[in-house]
Amino acid sequence: MKKIGLAVVTALLLSVSSTSFAQWVVFDAANYTQNLLTAARELQQIDNQIQQLQNQATMLVNQGRNLASLPYSALAQLQTTLASTNQLIAQAQGLSFNVAQSQATFNRLYPSSYGASTSNAQMVQDAQTRWQTSVQALRTATQMQSQAAQNLLPDQSVLSNVVTQSQGAVGALQASQATNQLLALISRQAIQAQQLAVSQDRATALDRARAAADEAQAEQVRTRFIGNGPQYTPQPVDFYGN
Repeated sequence: MKKIGLAVVTALLLSVSSTSFAQWVVFDAANYTQNLLTAARELQQIDNQIQQLQNQATMLVNQGRNLASLPYSALAQLQTTLASTNQLIAQAQGLSFNVAQSQATFNRLYPSSYGASTSNAQMVQDAQTRWQTSVQALRTATQMQSQAAQNLLPDQSVLSNVVTQSQGAVGALQASQATNQLLALISRQAIQAQQLAVSQDRATALDRARAAADEAQAEQVRTRFIGNGPQYTPQPVDFYGN
């Protein structure tokens, strides 16, 4: 009985050992390694695809920021400020800023000389008109100066707002729009400075022209006073009776 049991145990052990050996012989290490490498490559490809998708998402977000419009516009305020000085130019009295009209009026009111046929009443009226024109030109220049001074405060507000928007720009479009608005502010101030210079130069030119025309009028008045008769010539006085 002992021999039979030993034989059975031995047979069982041989059976288990044969099965384990067979399983060990069936396992292919090279194929397993290749499968691991393939799986690793697929994981790497998946990681690369995920990274590409993240990069594309970031690019789309940046593009969205670059296309975002600036939530502030100073155009309306700049146009309103510029309109204030344009209105003063349009309301200017006296000699018009229109080229054709101003040339015709200037030739009439500021002649280089007065003819003998011009009446005294006409010369007096022209002198009064020239004086009024000079006063009106000075008034316009003064109003332009006052308006330019009043425009300083809104200009400072626009400058502060645009700089703030520029510093907080989230994309290229907002930065570009902020820059354009700063350039618009500079352009408006340049136009205002030009308008102010034109009004001041106009007042100066009219005052000088008035002085020249008044001198021409005075010359005609002297001529009429003296007339064409013999003029008085002062004679030397001999206090010693010689």
